[in-house]
Amino acid sequence: MTAATHHAECSAARSQLDELIERIERIADQYRETSDSQIAADLDQAERGLVMARRSLERAMDVLVAR
Repeated sequence: MTAATHHAECSAARSQLDELIERIERIADQYRETSDSQIAADLDQAERGLVMARRSLERAMDVLVAR
């Protein structure tokens, strides 16, 4: 596989991460001001992990473009 192919695959994965982040945000927002606010806190932590993963993926994509 070429760097361009890998970049395309990473781009698709980034889109999936974006979608997951949005879904988790929507769910968390429903629990923020409730007695189940711990659910929102746990989902926020999951979201932060996905955002960090997206950033790592984007850095790898930048390297792939440079090749």
